[in-house]
Amino acid sequence: MSITDLYHELIEGLEAEGAAAVVSTYRQGGGFEKRVVSPADASGWHALAGLRGHPQARTSGPVTSLDAEDGSLTLIEHYTTKPRIIILGAGHIAAALAPLARITEFEVVVYDDRPSFANRQRFPEADTVICDGFTQLFKRLHVRETDYVVVVTRGHKHDQDCLAGILAGPEPAYTGMIGSRRRVAIVMDQLRKKGFDGERIGRIHSPIGLKIGAVTPGEIAISIMAELISVKRLERGEGELASCERGIAETLAARGDDFDALITIRTSTGSVPIETGAKLAMTYAGELSGTIGGGCSEADAMQVAREVVNTGGWRTHTIDMSDAAEDDGMVCGGTLDVVIEAPCVARWDGVAAHCHPEPAEGSSTAPAVDCGQEAPRPAVGCFAAEDSSRSAD
Repeated sequence: MSITDLYHELIEGLEAEGAAAVVSTYRQGGGFEKRVVSPADASGWHALAGLRGHPQARTSGPVTSLDAEDGSLTLIEHYTTKPRIIILGAGHIAAALAPLARITEFEVVVYDDRPSFANRQRFPEADTVICDGFTQLFKRLHVRETDYVVVVTRGHKHDQDCLAGILAGPEPAYTGMIGSRRRVAIVMDQLRKKGFDGERIGRIHSPIGLKIGAVTPGEIAISIMAELISVKRLERGEGELASCERGIAETLAARGDDFDALITIRTSTGSVPIETGAKLAMTYAGELSGTIGGGCSEADAMQVAREVVNTGGWRTHTIDMSDAAEDDGMVCGGTLDVVIEAPCVARWDGVAAHCHPEPAEGSSTAPAVDCGQEAPRPAVGCFAAEDSSRSAD
């Protein structure tokens, strides 16, 4: 699998499941393997949680690294989409809730069966507005385990249709329903009579929102948003497991095989200008995408990356930001520990060239590379460099 294919699979997993991870296993001797794991692979996803909990594992932001005694390294880069709120019903409360969800960085979906309510003019902040019958909801939307679903329809019949569909599928991160205690009791009783799981019904937040004495649509929207944030940050702990930056992942999904080296921050100490999980993709000639902070520290890592491209394989490297910060006039002064890899590059007598071009049939030479030279092509494939060795700075 090429780097482009790998990150394309990552983006597909994010779109389908709301979360995914790139797992890299770097072996002593220079070879390495990379794969994508998403919640669709329940056993694999559970195994990642076990790795994060390993006593020797180091988790920093969205990255977990585990150095084994045999010299190998496992790196888990966690990605999530923006949390998605699905607002079922497009009345006054929904109209007040959508902009709040937007400014708190949720992807916003609004669904209602009334064209005069479910439209772009009424919900300019929404990412998606769908107008269709509530019985068609689950044909139009795939509700994910990472979603936050708010049921604010105009009647308990629609509430019941929505909740029945939700209970029949994967359990979202949050489900809440507006209504008086009497209305809520009627809907819940009907759902139990239809045989839905009582424990899941009991986890539905209803009456919805934190108890702040809210009365107006705006106040009720604030109470709902506060409850969502409480669940997201405190109950689910999503603030503890951040996401690697998606922009560079999308670039790699589009043209990852154009780059000769990847540099990824796995841990940091002290005051540094960028988060762990940040990634820089570069060609040997110096074309860049992404960043690990810029300045002298980035230039230092790029120089080491060129060495890795020439030898193949991977290595770790520590960047001391103290001197770089003083030179660049910055106030930071910690350290960055990075992994540098040459994922799709072979060493042809010192000439860096991509491993994906194939030589002409019957030929033992590689196609012309940037410098215009040809050289014998060794049997080295993507994600492997058997003749190289790891070095850790």
